[in-house]
Amino acid sequence: MKTNGAHILCQSLIKEGVEVIFGFPGGAVIPLYDALLQYPQLRHVLVRHEQAAAHAADGYARVTGKVGVCIATSGPGATNLITGVATAHLDSSPIIAITGQVSRPFIGKDAFQEADVTGITLPITKHNYLVMRASDMTNTVKEAFHLARTGRPGPILLDIPKDVFTEEASFNYPEKVSLPGYNPPFHGDPSQIEKAAKLISESNKPVILAGRGVIISKAYDELKELAEKAQIPVITTLLGISSFPESHVLSFGMLGMHGMTYANWATSDSDLIIAIGMRFDDRATGNLEGFAPNARIIHIDIDPAEIDKNVKADIPIVGDCKDILKSLNRQISTQLHIDWIRQIEHWQDEHPATAIKETHKLLPQYVIRKIYEATHGDAIIVTGVGQHQMWAAQHFWYDKPGNFVSSGGLGTMGFGLPASIGAKIGCQDETVWMIDGDGSFQMNMQELATVAHDNVAVKMAILNNGFLGMVRQWQELFHGKRYMATPISCPDLMKIAEAYDIPAMRVTEKDGVTPSINKAMNHSGPYLIEFRVEPEENVYPMVAPGAAISEVTEDPNMPVTAVSNTSTSNC
Repeated sequence: MKTNGAHILCQSLIKEGVEVIFGFPGGAVIPLYDALLQYPQLRHVLVRHEQAAAHAADGYARVTGKVGVCIATSGPGATNLITGVATAHLDSSPIIAITGQVSRPFIGKDAFQEADVTGITLPITKHNYLVMRASDMTNTVKEAFHLARTGRPGPILLDIPKDVFTEEASFNYPEKVSLPGYNPPFHGDPSQIEKAAKLISESNKPVILAGRGVIISKAYDELKELAEKAQIPVITTLLGISSFPESHVLSFGMLGMHGMTYANWATSDSDLIIAIGMRFDDRATGNLEGFAPNARIIHIDIDPAEIDKNVKADIPIVGDCKDILKSLNRQISTQLHIDWIRQIEHWQDEHPATAIKETHKLLPQYVIRKIYEATHGDAIIVTGVGQHQMWAAQHFWYDKPGNFVSSGGLGTMGFGLPASIGAKIGCQDETVWMIDGDGSFQMNMQELATVAHDNVAVKMAILNNGFLGMVRQWQELFHGKRYMATPISCPDLMKIAEAYDIPAMRVTEKDGVTPSINKAMNHSGPYLIEFRVEPEENVYPMVAPGAAISEVTEDPNMPVTAVSNTSTSNC
């Protein structure tokens, strides 16, 4: 029997195991929304802005490992998705973005709400499709999901003209995908793995740099086995946080612009870097001329385009992190690097990046530490972008695999609230805390309506310092404290929460922090806490733009033991 394209799409999504769709309707997708009424197994979550649909699908995908799905209409609906699609693209998150398009006879005629969304999104999608026939729908959807979830994951866009939704065709869902030109590598080259094992055995000061690829491939056990077997310190990128338990004796935090001093120094002083599922982003490496000058590089990544792109690899291994580490671990002998680990621990003792200043003032770091204590680390933390993001990376300990969700590559303000909605809907039995700043929160705070309408029980901690904090910090440090356009006003969040019938509290003193967090935790639904934190608190450690990561600036107001001169680097 024949049915229309809208029904074919819905049935195809069900075949792919889709359970949740985040979307916002419009003229070009009305036939699709009409069809959705007949598929209760496809839960539709109505967001209040299309950007939030993409972020929610992204957050859902990151915590579940499934493909997230979002819908928008043509023209401005589709273009509103773009920031979220670009965010997913840079962070390798698998989402399917479905956009409506004007009917086929009007394409290219500048019709009402027409935009060339396939052309616009070409650089920020793994692949995109303009579906011109209902009979092509099933094969296209099958291909799209296969592309999104295999190899290096990423966003796929399906642009569908309105009359394709109403055109009839037969529903025959394919069992297999035929893409002869698409063969993402999985197994690493055995000879390269053998060379890597040999290099590891010869090294005296190795470090592992773990990135998001470890999380995507779920290579948690394999990474831990490698670290313990060869006694190698593990350092993570921002998006690699939660790939290795931070309470582990071999865990030495995050490297980069706001990484731990000892992590940056260990990387700079190492003689071997084993980079796993990370792309040597500039925020991680600092000035490349000063990056790990004495280190050989083993680079493991599923995307061959990342090899040698930023840092030259001595031993490149292209393939799936989990599979490669399994093979590598079989060839690794038990090793000891006692002196090297003691050196890093010595730096850690002298420069405790997670120390919090003793003060009566309400510091944002203190708030995050108290959230950690209240949850015992058993929570998914979703952040916006800014100072609060770095404090959340530094002052919450991530032992739970994959429980840190943040926008890394694009650095998208407004990511926090919609992504936390997606995360909570994807993991309903998990505690989800959104940690956001007042600037980032206001980018998408209309999604409180989604939280309220769907009773999404996310706990929201907003660190309100009255500034666009990270930009203000740069203005303070590099632009003579000329605060142009960074002091911002924030609406009364208690009244905003009340308008959406969401319980809320405002905290201005340290002694109110723990009781407010416990109250939020004990509430069965969503809860918002506004913390009025110290306005001009800065994120430290910090590596200035253009500096090497060994050139770390620490908090001038934090007493630190003098640096010992035991390193061979210029630390």
